[in-house]
Amino acid sequence: MYTIAKRFSFSASHVIGGLPAEHPCARLHGHNYEVEVVLQSAELDPVGFVRDYRELSELKALIDNTLDHRHLNEVLGHDRTTSEVIAKWIYDWCSERWPEVAAIRISETPKTWAEYRP
Repeated sequence: MYTIAKRFSFSASHVIGGLPAEHPCARLHGHNYEVEVVLQSAELDPVGFVRDYRELSELKALIDNTLDHRHLNEVLGHDRTTSEVIAKWIYDWCSERWPEVAAIRISETPKTWAEYRP
């Protein structure tokens, strides 16, 4: 199996609903997110790619135009804006375009990651 990955970043705010009022994530706050898209294929295309990295610029456009410097509660239309939920939302968008998408990883901090992999 061949695996490639590419990283993107964005900054955004959110409030996570369903938490006790004293939980810091129940308050308005923001993160500098890192998004990693992982693609896998048992075979390479005629050029030798799983997928040309340049094609992934569509994901950069989505991130830049829809997520970057936005309030994620407004973007997603609800208050369950955890990294896990964001990873699934991005995975669904990517899987409609690239059948090789295997996973999306989201980092809110350098030490934390959430991943969606079906």
